[in-house]
Amino acid sequence: MEPSRKTFCEVSFAVTEPASSGTQALDRAVQLASMVVQGDEPLSFADLQETSGLAKSTTSRILAALERGGLLERDDTGGYVAGRLFWLYAARHDPWEELVRIARPVMERVGSDTQETVHLSVVRGDKVVQVAQVDSRYLLGTRDWTQVDVPNHTSALGKVFLAWGVLDVPRHDVARLTPETLTTHAQLDRDGAAARRRGYAVTVDELEVGLTGIAVPVHGAHDDVVAALGISGPTSRLEDRTEELGRNLVTRAAEVAAVLHGNTHHVTKEGVA
Repeated sequence: MEPSRKTFCEVSFAVTEPASSGTQALDRAVQLASMVVQGDEPLSFADLQETSGLAKSTTSRILAALERGGLLERDDTGGYVAGRLFWLYAARHDPWEELVRIARPVMERVGSDTQETVHLSVVRGDKVVQVAQVDSRYLLGTRDWTQVDVPNHTSALGKVFLAWGVLDVPRHDVARLTPETLTTHAQLDRDGAAARRRGYAVTVDELEVGLTGIAVPVHGAHDDVVAALGISGPTSRLEDRTEELGRNLVTRAAEVAAVLHGNTHHVTKEGVA
């Protein structure tokens, strides 16, 4: 059988034990709804029926029920897409709340791995905003950064968005906060290229003397950078460990990305399987 032209996540709900007709019908409805919601494109009746392996009459009956309930709907071409209930839920909730919920367990693991303060930031307009933090296990290094306005070019989190093209590198010289702050377009451009090569951004004494930060991009469902995951701490503790910590963050960011991509079967308690 040739694969479908559509690209979507195949969801399988194998029933290994006897189930009541009600439970089996619910399993099948969840299967079809999951295919549509996780699909990259609208899915046709034929796509859904063929991939699910359900009889045409069963597929038709379940899809009609999902449409009536607002869980699925059809676009102008007749393809199935997520229904109004999904969009209503999304509109009523801060989109970053779901990101924080997904990332929080990973942030806790980063904190356990490194013992340092862990940050999660997103872009709002032209600003980098920290939306979650896990505090350092050390007394020296604990500070609440969620309410602090940090210039984008002075933090590792901000440098992630500059390096990966989410924000434009400033064309004009920017503020010098310490002798180590990078202030020119050329300096920031070179720094961004280096960050992309190694997979993580670094700041050493650029925001405050004695403070080092390391951060990595978090990729969303369409491979765009939706957040930055990072740590910060005293330069004396971090300066000789930047490569080790950077690699750790790259691995942990991949865990968050796996969930955002819907590939939850790749995530285990210990990390990415």
